[in-house]
Amino acid sequence: MPASSHGVLRVVLGDQCSRGLASLRDLDPARDVVLLAEVMGECTYVRHHKQKIVLVLSVMRHFARALAVRGVRVDHIRLDDPENTGTLAGEVARAVARHAPEGIVCTVPGEWRVLADMRGWEEATGLPVEIRDDDRFLSDLGWFRRWAQGKKQLRMEFFYREMRRATGLLMEGEAPAGGAWNYDAENRRKLEPGLVPPAPRRFPPDAITREVMALVETRFPGHFGTLEAFAWPVTAREAEAALADFITARLPRFGDYQDAMATGEPVLFHALLSTSLNAGLLSPRACCEAAEAAWREGRAPLNAVEGFIRQILGWREFVRGVYWLKMPDYAGLNALEATRPLPWSWWSGETRMNCVAQAVRQTRDLAYAHHIQRLMVTGNFALLAGLDPAAVNEWYLTVYADAYEWVELPNTHGMAIHADGGVMGSKPYAASGAYINRMSDYCRGCAYDVKQSTGPGACPFNALYWDFLARHERRFANNPRLAMPLQTLRKMDPAKRQALRDSAAAFLAGPELDPAAPG
Repeated sequence: MPASSHGVLRVVLGDQCSRGLASLRDLDPARDVVLLAEVMGECTYVRHHKQKIVLVLSVMRHFARALAVRGVRVDHIRLDDPENTGTLAGEVARAVARHAPEGIVCTVPGEWRVLADMRGWEEATGLPVEIRDDDRFLSDLGWFRRWAQGKKQLRMEFFYREMRRATGLLMEGEAPAGGAWNYDAENRRKLEPGLVPPAPRRFPPDAITREVMALVETRFPGHFGTLEAFAWPVTAREAEAALADFITARLPRFGDYQDAMATGEPVLFHALLSTSLNAGLLSPRACCEAAEAAWREGRAPLNAVEGFIRQILGWREFVRGVYWLKMPDYAGLNALEATRPLPWSWWSGETRMNCVAQAVRQTRDLAYAHHIQRLMVTGNFALLAGLDPAAVNEWYLTVYADAYEWVELPNTHGMAIHADGGVMGSKPYAASGAYINRMSDYCRGCAYDVKQSTGPGACPFNALYWDFLARHERRFANNPRLAMPLQTLRKMDPAKRQALRDSAAAFLAGPELDPAAPG
């Protein structure tokens, strides 16, 4: 965009607080203005967890201060500014009126609805608007489209191998480090009794964050979640310290226990870096390179490092590609015709299913649950019970501090509940209570019996699993990854099969699935 005496208005969103952001790269501190706007519309398009709102607003305020210290002209609109219009478009229009820029520069956002909003700014303001690609990722969307073109199925594993080759991460020449691309089979240990994971580093709220916390408690008292445990990094320096803590303290055992779940252990050996990655405080390449260096220096085993890098270089990049390739129609898919309302227990945590109670209560208090809790507890339950995809997606986007639609939607809609019909995964991640029992200690503290499949005291996951397969038997008849359970279903004694379906129906009609708050 040509220079002018008025300079350029550079718009930075709440998840774009990165010094190397594309729209800030050629910034002229003497003439340009950076706009950061805290707006009600972004806090309430879903009723975000209180910690998510605090995180984003605090990150924005710290970033605005850091830019100002560097001599950048910052126009920072606070949420409680009495003139705040409550929308991004409204604040861009007000900033244009204040600064009379010659043009507007921004970076592709993480959500389709925001991009649609951005595309209207040119007409609304009468100024040229340049929307730059977000190159903070390890692949660009044009490359992903070319990779996906002509493929009948998109599979993360093959995409991941291409990304390994393209980046050189965990490669030895043309071969993968250690001779294998994927060490997932080594990453399925249950947490042994007596093994206590190290507590992750916490970042107590400073004065800026405490001010935001007070504002959120005042403005959003009815939103889900609590703030007492808020300790997320809110600056790049804190995020880098969190990365260093993970590499040293938890990465060495991350691989073995990344699929484990344990009562009272919400973090185990997980990284807790997704909030910082998704808010722009950490570079995905820096995270991968730090983990790779730990392996090459003998400080972490290959199965742990490969598993961690696969989550970033593989899954994170892949879901972003799927999101932008398939939107906006992707969000409306409902391949399994699921329509059941979301149960109230997903907000209250009041359920006799201990695994669900653990995941929901932890999410309420921390705005966090690790990927197996999200996929194989709440996600698995939503899949088996046939919960409405729109309601499920809104819940996941609402309750987690790291949730932005580009990463939440494909993971939930596709991987967890198979509403996309197989775009994200070759089979639904359906499992009975046996999986949860194998990977956790949740079943020991449950009112239901994981070894029973029918009757009022039986683990609901068991009957729901077989009922799910029976409901969708025709759809999955030719799916090779479901051949064995479907064969078992077909050979099952008719009376047993009917008992399972009756038990599932009774559970689905019972109080656990009540969508209304009591009283």
